[in-house]
Amino acid sequence: MVAAEHTVTIRRSPADVYAFLADGLNNARWRRSVRSVSHTSGDPGTVGAVYAQRLAGPGAREIDGDYEITEARPGEVLRFRVVAGPARPQGVFLLVPADDGATTVSFGLTFEPTGVMKLMGGLIHKTMQSEVNELDSLKAVLEGAPAG
Repeated sequence: MVAAEHTVTIRRSPADVYAFLADGLNNARWRRSVRSVSHTSGDPGTVGAVYAQRLAGPGAREIDGDYEITEARPGEVLRFRVVAGPARPQGVFLLVPADDGATTVSFGLTFEPTGVMKLMGGLIHKTMQSEVNELDSLKAVLEGAPAG
């Protein structure tokens, strides 16, 4: 099992952070790897909603990274699973109220490599850690500051 997690505190309410994350069309605003995203099925931001993504891949190629929302508890939890692409991790955003109306957000990814992917565990972990670290960009976007 390969796993990565990152946590930040954002000066926005859990409801605001959740609404932004649940709308998959916002992904390109805070995740550098997202080249394009569209909503393809289900009610947006709810369990069963599917978003098609094109992601930056190796060698300047784009790869699929479509995902489906698997749990949606507004202001608390948003879970998803990747349903298209070379790797199919599962992810979760956990939101906890913090002081002064802020929200502590944890983003975790897990992936069980099989076959030849087992040989690439280090690279997969590095890529997943980079992805969860994008929470720093989410914080900057939601707080209206430049990402840094």
